[in-house]
Amino acid sequence: MKYYVIIPAYNEADYIGKMLQSLTLQTVFPTKAIVVNDNSTDETAAIAEEFAANNNWLTVVNRKSDAAHMPGSKVIQAFNTGYEVIDEDYDIIVKLDADLILPVNYFETILEVFKKDDKVGMAGGFAYIEKNNEWTIESLTDKDHIRGAFKAYRKECFLQIGKLKPAMGWDTVDELLARFYNWKIVTVPNLKVKHLKPTGASYTKQARYKQGEAFYSLGYGLLITTIASIKLAMKKKKPLLFADYIKGYYNAKNNKKPLLVTQEQAKYIKAYRWKKIKDKLF
Repeated sequence: MKYYVIIPAYNEADYIGKMLQSLTLQTVFPTKAIVVNDNSTDETAAIAEEFAANNNWLTVVNRKSDAAHMPGSKVIQAFNTGYEVIDEDYDIIVKLDADLILPVNYFETILEVFKKDDKVGMAGGFAYIEKNNEWTIESLTDKDHIRGAFKAYRKECFLQIGKLKPAMGWDTVDELLARFYNWKIVTVPNLKVKHLKPTGASYTKQARYKQGEAFYSLGYGLLITTIASIKLAMKKKKPLLFADYIKGYYNAKNNKKPLLVTQEQAKYIKAYRWKKIKDKLF
């Protein structure tokens, strides 16, 4: 199976060398990999170019964009820039962040997951962060969710869900739409990905309302949004974020922000979320 990798990168000079080094050590190399240098002001491009000079499957593309790092939109716009310059002669498309260290067998294992079951639409491992000199799981999400930092999609699934949405919530709506179209999502516990930079570390202050806006755009409704906001704020150990999330939800509602899904899909998403809530309670 051919897999292509797209790596959006904005001011990742402290990390991208380690990530690309882990990519060059894979037991199965990508057919193509593209680093999208998203208007970086540090040495990100130079480091990526050095790796590209020694690996013929790696290319660097430069993109001009706003410097503000808003969650969702900036990274997916950069991803889409990379997607525009590849062909579609792939089986698996992968979005990687630039601040990761992958285990050497990461893609060999991921490809085996896809090969074994043609209904698997998405696959990935688990993110680990360093705390007190130990690597521990970054438990911001449920164990059946693949982090947006390292998502692999079967081509047919990727195209059916409409590719990736340039908005906060893209790495939730993709899985919900995959389930809507009856694709399986597989997480592989023994694939431990080292996440070198805390999630959201470079977001602007304005970004704090984006999570609530995302809940609205997914069609959650107020009650599910309230439950999800409490859960996420507690997982981040920042209870006051709850108020920001609810404010973001109402900002989106009052401004009549368009949903990322159709009404039929929103109905499915609500039912799916309620089922998960009930399963955890009972």
